[in-house]
Amino acid sequence: MPSAKSARVSERRRQRNAPLRTRAKSALTRVRRLIAADDLEGAEQAMGPAIISLDKAAQKGALHRNNTARRKSRLMKMLNKARNAAQ
Repeated sequence: MPSAKSARVSERRRQRNAPLRTRAKSALTRVRRLIAADDLEGAEQAMGPAIISLDKAAQKGALHRNNTARRKSRLMKMLNKARNAAQ
């Protein structure tokens, strides 16, 4: 059972990190939906903000840097696969 102080600290960190994680997840979802809808131009435009939001979350400690790298890699892989399928 955590001490009262560590519980308070955890809650502060959760409140600070939650918006960063939410912003990153929403941006990823937006890109994935655009790829699924075959809107590759829209997906490419949405990719920039998605990468920025992931990098900011990693920089501020809301996400681990390897987690961020993995997510960016998978997203780029999805976009490239969709591009190649469209050709």
